[in-house]
Amino acid sequence: MADLITKWATQVAETELSSELPRRWAHTKGVAQRAADVQRLLGMSGNLLLAAATLHDIGYAPRLAVTGFHPLDGARFLRDEHGADKQLVRLVANHSFALLEAEERGVREVLASEFPLLEEPLLVDALVYCDMTTTLDGGRTTAEERVAEIRGRYGDDSVVGRFMRRAAPEIFAAVGRVKAVLAAQPR
Repeated sequence: MADLITKWATQVAETELSSELPRRWAHTKGVAQRAADVQRLLGMSGNLLLAAATLHDIGYAPRLAVTGFHPLDGARFLRDEHGADKQLVRLVANHSFALLEAEERGVREVLASEFPLLEEPLLVDALVYCDMTTTLDGGRTTAEERVAEIRGRYGDDSVVGRFMRRAAPEIFAAVGRVKAVLAAQPR
């Protein structure tokens, strides 16, 4: 059963991203690979992490980009068109400190009321870890390099640049927490 959500997530993400946004699809596959590498840390929530990692950027798909804020657009698509699991939708909506970017965009209350944060810190941190240690092309990187790349791509004065400046300490802390849990695990 758990495998079904992963297969479904991969099918949906590939359909929406692979031909229209091949580079975003490459990033998505890399993030999903990081999730597969760390999902054992989460026990029963491991498959939820893998599905969320696979779907986290679905809102970039051109046909889904209603508001232009990909976490919100992706979560609404998953909820409204697919009736997806509520926890999965909430993870997609809030991935990588999206509430901070929502604030920059003036939609924090909308995001927070439609998709409240999950109360599972390790699961939330694990998704941040997977996203923020994966390059746009799907390769591995450090969180510091990823944040610098995003800021360079969008510019420091853009909405995304301002968000990244604010979120960077939280991103680095989340990645550090996951690294600590990984280091404490027997191989």
